[in-house]
Amino acid sequence: MQINKFRLIVSILVCELAGVIGSLFTSSITNWYAALAKPSFNPPPWIFVPVWAILYLIMGISLYLIWDSDSKQKRNVIIVFGIQLLLNAIWSVIFFGLHNIFLAFVDIILLWIFILVTMVLFYRISKISSYILVPYFAWVSFAMILNYWILVLN
Repeated sequence: MQINKFRLIVSILVCELAGVIGSLFTSSITNWYAALAKPSFNPPPWIFVPVWAILYLIMGISLYLIWDSDSKQKRNVIIVFGIQLLLNAIWSVIFFGLHNIFLAFVDIILLWIFILVTMVLFYRISKISSYILVPYFAWVSFAMILNYWILVLN
């Protein structure tokens, strides 16, 4: 299998861009977010940047495997992937930018559903592309629970 370097780089950059967009709205971490009541299982703030960087990388690789496939369904599947990526990017805008914990929770539920749908659709084209999204799905599942408890506590 020959790697299409252009497609791989574009796939990774598109996914990392979602993280960059989200990070533009995290300036309230030191003030607003720090003042929120959080559950005991809330991770330390420093963990989020490296975890998300790795997750966006594997999302990009997963996207590449679909984009580079010969599947006739890849266009529609990539659209579903794009929807979940958009939901991912706007979560930070809603949570950190707008300080709207409830709407962020609604967004992350939709994100979780779209990740699951993406994984199922990817599986039909490339099992590996679906499997490598498992850590992403697990992290968003954890983030959804965390978002819920921050909503309840505040």
